[in-house]
Amino acid sequence: MSTTPTTQTERPAPPTNAVDRYFKITERGSTIGTEIRGGLVTFFTMSYIIVLNPLIIGTVRSGDGLFLGGGDVPNLTAVAATTALVAGVLTILMGVVANFPLALAAGLGLNAVVAYSIAALPDMSWQDAMGIVVLEGLIILVLVLTGFRTAVFKSVPVELKTAISVGIGLFIAFIGLVDAGFVRIPASMAVPVELGIGGSLGSWPLLVFVFGLMLAIILMVRNVKGAILIAIVSATVLAFVIELVGNIGSKTDETGAVVNPAGWALDVPSWPEGGIFATPDFSLVGQFSLFGSIESIGIVAVLLLVFSLLLADFFDTMGTMVAVGSEAKLLDTDGNPIGTQKILVVDSIAAAAGGAGSVSSNTSYIESASGVGDGARTGLASVVTGIAFLLATFLAPLVSMVPFEAATPALIVVGFLMVTQITGIDWKNWELAIPAFLTIILMPFTYSITAGIGAGIITFVVIKLAVGKVREIHTFMWVASAMFLVYFLIGPIKSVLGV
Repeated sequence: MSTTPTTQTERPAPPTNAVDRYFKITERGSTIGTEIRGGLVTFFTMSYIIVLNPLIIGTVRSGDGLFLGGGDVPNLTAVAATTALVAGVLTILMGVVANFPLALAAGLGLNAVVAYSIAALPDMSWQDAMGIVVLEGLIILVLVLTGFRTAVFKSVPVELKTAISVGIGLFIAFIGLVDAGFVRIPASMAVPVELGIGGSLGSWPLLVFVFGLMLAIILMVRNVKGAILIAIVSATVLAFVIELVGNIGSKTDETGAVVNPAGWALDVPSWPEGGIFATPDFSLVGQFSLFGSIESIGIVAVLLLVFSLLLADFFDTMGTMVAVGSEAKLLDTDGNPIGTQKILVVDSIAAAAGGAGSVSSNTSYIESASGVGDGARTGLASVVTGIAFLLATFLAPLVSMVPFEAATPALIVVGFLMVTQITGIDWKNWELAIPAFLTIILMPFTYSITAGIGAGIITFVVIKLAVGKVREIHTFMWVASAMFLVYFLIGPIKSVLGV
């Protein structure tokens, strides 16, 4: 598999059709077939959100004692269908408007914040909580349209942007290892993490993961086109056969508690009992109250909650689009993605749309890098991913056949590709190397892109102050540092304010 872009000294071949011209496929050194394949790889790598998002936001009672949708029992099928619907529409919008190979869906981490830190507050309803998400998205959209968000992003030094890409590479590799169960918290709690089950890979699901990973690596090294997609499909078939013969079962029960450590993570690769088709339920769309939360918990508490969501959305997307753009060779000479403004506009709309659809804030997914790693270079890949999400509203049972163990090898491979950018950092220049180092290591160690970016920016400002180079600190870097200080101290601030 080759990721070498067409150089500026080469004359690109003329476009072959209208689709080629619109998405600049040939100009970016790609083909329609490659874009379709890359879009499917991205979908299969992140399709887990269709199953996982309902388990996070659909199983929590809000402050008024009701589940999402207003019932006394969870309505996971409606959450799953709407999760796929919103992700599909916004991902297609990203492809058509921004022409960038970036997919969007309900943000992991953000959905947990919405469920446990917002909706579960006393006197809050799910409609109020989703209204806060809509407010946050609208505010971010204003910041983009006024140029503030773009200006902050462009003020970050190139070395820190490179560190963000490297850190995200380690982060998504770690996500892949954890989601597959290759790395997990030990039952004894003697150490933070361990290999497999008690230091052993003695389970069929883990062997499927190893098979998928080795196959992806071998195919990639041998420059086989579609290496990642072939590995995902092959590992899924193997998992299906193993489950059919061995009846391994799920690792967790309906509540999410681990009952079978040697079982499959999240999805059990078996043929759906009701068939592969299901009529989607979109009843959650529009169930939000824009200002109802103010009456429930007060304006100060609402502002703090909006700020917490806003900051995570604000910088997570910046890191993600740099990482994906770098892998796709779609960055300009200053390290900024081509079409930054359009990308950020769509991403901001996605945040509000996620709240309006009652599925939590939607954001750009770093798993898009898996499709880019398989050759995607244009927005056509995003259109393909989006269409796959829309089809998944009817084919949710089919999507659930792909277990984590078959999909996550893609994240390991792409993580490697992204980490290779580390050579672009001058490690002898400590004023930049130390902030870059903290950015890189804190993303996987804290399981947060935002925490890594925040630590890097604050450290950069502190070091420049310490060595008397205040003029090298961009105005927006001061603003970003102040925002991150508030973000890191949000807990004590809430305590002082009594919210």
